[in-house]
Amino acid sequence: MDETWIHHYTPDSKQQSKQWTEAGCSAPKKTRSVPSAEKVMALVFWDAEGIFFSDYLEKGKTITGEYYSNLLTRLDEKIREKRPSLQKKKIIFHQDNAPAHNSVLAMGKLRDLHYELLEHPPYSPDLAPSDFCLFPKLKLFPAGQRFSSNQEAIAAVEGYFADLTKNHYRDKIMALEDCWNKCISLKGDYVGK
Repeated sequence: MDETWIHHYTPDSKQQSKQWTEAGCSAPKKTRSVPSAEKVMALVFWDAEGIFFSDYLEKGKTITGEYYSNLLTRLDEKIREKRPSLQKKKIIFHQDNAPAHNSVLAMGKLRDLHYELLEHPPYSPDLAPSDFCLFPKLKLFPAGQRFSSNQEAIAAVEGYFADLTKNHYRDKIMALEDCWNKCISLKGDYVGK
């Protein structure tokens, strides 16, 4: 589980906006643009088979312990619906150390659901698979597009996730095991690529 902001407008990256020019000619001047202030937060739950639950939080709203606890209840319903084979297996759950995730309500809910929490060492972005495999390309995907509403942005994100192959998700989850082993062997030090 992880979350990220989706802006209604994201400018092209430097890589995307590169242009060929003739020898001796200077590149055309470009105005600097920034992401729009209008945005929606995507909260994404996924496993080796793909995205099975996502929720969207509007700008100005916050993820509280109560909100997150209720989200975990909805997550459990989605798991029963979309992954019925997991009902009889131990679910290992991974999340970062955000305050709402570590709240008494959220930890109690994880315990009630009988999810085993995979510890996430502080300051370990290399152990957050969403940050190194799911969100970077998602951030490039809407570049240059303008969404007129949260619903439009959400539909685009859902379409993006639907187009990713199952192999993409499985390979990234398998890479997490390797990163964890490196982290353990380095006694918690940062693991680069």
